[in-house]
Amino acid sequence: MKRYLLTLVLLVLPSVAQQRQNFTINVGSPEGQLLQNIGQEADEAKKVAMMQEFLDKYPMHEGAGWVCVQLQAVYLNQKQYDKALDAGTKVLDSSPDAIDVGLNTIKAAEGKDDPEAVKKAAVKTAQIARKLEAVKPADDDAKAMLEHDKEVGNYAEYALYAASLKAKDPKAVVELGDALEEANPKSQYLWLATPNYLRALGAKACVTASKMAAADSKNGEALLYAADCSWRASRADAVVSSGTRALEAFNSRPKVEGGNEGGKIGMANFYIGVGNSMQMKYGPANRALRAALPAIKGDSAIYANALFNLGLANYTLGKAIGDRGQMREGLKYFEESAGITSNVQQQASRNATLIKQEIGGK
Repeated sequence: MKRYLLTLVLLVLPSVAQQRQNFTINVGSPEGQLLQNIGQEADEAKKVAMMQEFLDKYPMHEGAGWVCVQLQAVYLNQKQYDKALDAGTKVLDSSPDAIDVGLNTIKAAEGKDDPEAVKKAAVKTAQIARKLEAVKPADDDAKAMLEHDKEVGNYAEYALYAASLKAKDPKAVVELGDALEEANPKSQYLWLATPNYLRALGAKACVTASKMAAADSKNGEALLYAADCSWRASRADAVVSSGTRALEAFNSRPKVEGGNEGGKIGMANFYIGVGNSMQMKYGPANRALRAALPAIKGDSAIYANALFNLGLANYTLGKAIGDRGQMREGLKYFEESAGITSNVQQQASRNATLIKQEIGGK
């Protein structure tokens, strides 16, 4: 089937007059005669009826996409989302490259607030976009078409991400995350969906996080989750490794709107720091945890653990070289950690008391 270019910006409904017809109409056939009549009809109601008739009779005709995009535009403007969705589904299921039908079908599913329909249309549309993006453009028109295809593919992936954020049921979150991974396993929107997706997986999350990180080295969110799994399992080497890879991902990948890279870089430094502290590598731990502090203040449990390990690092480093100033720095961090309810609160308080006894008044 031929392709049909929407020439307006992605989030604006296409104008019927601006559709590009890339096929020959055989007016000697019934379907060709109907296509000609559609093109010539000025009355919108009559034109809609003829377009609907054409799709009902000839859903696999090469002109079906051209007709469908126009028909969907009318239905979407009228907020008749069921009809727009039905029309799009007929063509999308049988067309190898009806990308703009896919876009309008996603919009219809979103208008209807039907996550299952969003999932189906978005996966299909994203896959079409990736296939079309692989074709080398031959001229400027083809280059423009390619950019359009990329935008539509990105929108399809975003639609899955947005639906996953709205979903309340963990099962639905998982299904939408699976669909997004199927649509594009290296999607920037899969990065953003990863935390909710992994939390919804429950007991399977740690194994899945490792698999996702192996499949896409830029998925820093999966690497952060893997680092957390390793931290709770007391696997220090793996904590440092995953944290370091996460930091590299956030520093090297394209910035994503709403990605909160600053906070995630802070978490990566936290895991690098605590992993080194677990191995008694207090110099690297001190550097990484100091870098982490400004970004992790919003999570009291993580912040308390960072302060505790900074206390341990600075006290130990200071004691090794007889630097009471650095030992007092360690005391300060322990005291601050002791003031926060956490799993290390009591030990931080005991450590602070012992250090005071050791260096106080001397």
